[in-house]
Amino acid sequence: MKWQTLAWTAAFALACSASAGAAELLGPGVISTSLQETSAALSPDGQTLYFMRSDFAEKDDTILVSHRHGKGWSIPEVAPFSGQWHDSEPTFAPDGKRLYFVSNRPVHPGDRPLVAEMANQHFAGTNLWYVERQADGRWGEPLHVDGALNDGAMLYNPSVAANGDIYFSAHRPDSGTYYQVYVVHPAGSGYSTPQRVELGDVSHNRMDPCIDPRGRFLLFAGDEGDSLGSADIYIAFRQADGSWSKPEHLGDDVNTKSLENAPSLGPTFGELYVSSNRQDDVSFPKTHDTMASLQQRLGGPLNGSRNIWRVDISKVLRAHGIND
Repeated sequence: MKWQTLAWTAAFALACSASAGAAELLGPGVISTSLQETSAALSPDGQTLYFMRSDFAEKDDTILVSHRHGKGWSIPEVAPFSGQWHDSEPTFAPDGKRLYFVSNRPVHPGDRPLVAEMANQHFAGTNLWYVERQADGRWGEPLHVDGALNDGAMLYNPSVAANGDIYFSAHRPDSGTYYQVYVVHPAGSGYSTPQRVELGDVSHNRMDPCIDPRGRFLLFAGDEGDSLGSADIYIAFRQADGSWSKPEHLGDDVNTKSLENAPSLGPTFGELYVSSNRQDDVSFPKTHDTMASLQQRLGGPLNGSRNIWRVDISKVLRAHGIND
């Protein structure tokens, strides 16, 4: 895949200069490119962004970091703890002192990379890891999160609540045919046994949970029977008895006929980031292409690759009595 030369010779790009409906493309040409970008993780002050970039087949995942400068973002660099293994899906703890991610790196030095198996297919496995902020502001060495949550090496999209609960998606013995959302609670020096989050019939695929830091609502990607595309973003609200409401489709401000997944919350109220492969429509006959115009369009962010989009869901939250 060829890069847009102009985009990579520029130092910065406007964070929200392209849009699709109410959604805004994040850092076109710098953050969102012709490759696959997903899993935005904004620092609590909103000034640092970690995200995943990969090839179309997502066999080569790497975590990148970029810094905000005014309305723009710096050219991303490989995160100091990534670049050697199949690393993906970064997420901050609410206080910003830890950054969690998943990786196929071996648990013990010298071992082979993790491999997962499902339906007779083998692929890069994932365990949960984190880095911790040191006194000098740098990240420490990656630390493995021990416990049953890593059983099967198929843990995806961790999300951390302020009380230390970790939500994630996985395929486990009680998942049914598809992936489901699970949660573990801090217990002693480790974590409890994973519990499936009851969101309805397990005949539906549920991935990529994103928990409100205060635990009031949960976002995830899937299809509850009314998806506009192959996967959409849904929200469920915590009930008075601790259970979860029936998942609600977030509508066409967030969702499209394309794939939407990997929701994450920004530091501003109602600020939601999602990954989507939405693209510009092409109608025929099109304006006659030259090689330059063809290359520019096919090498741009809206070529069908997954990009990171920002959308505001504050109205949805306020409608459910959540105002901060």
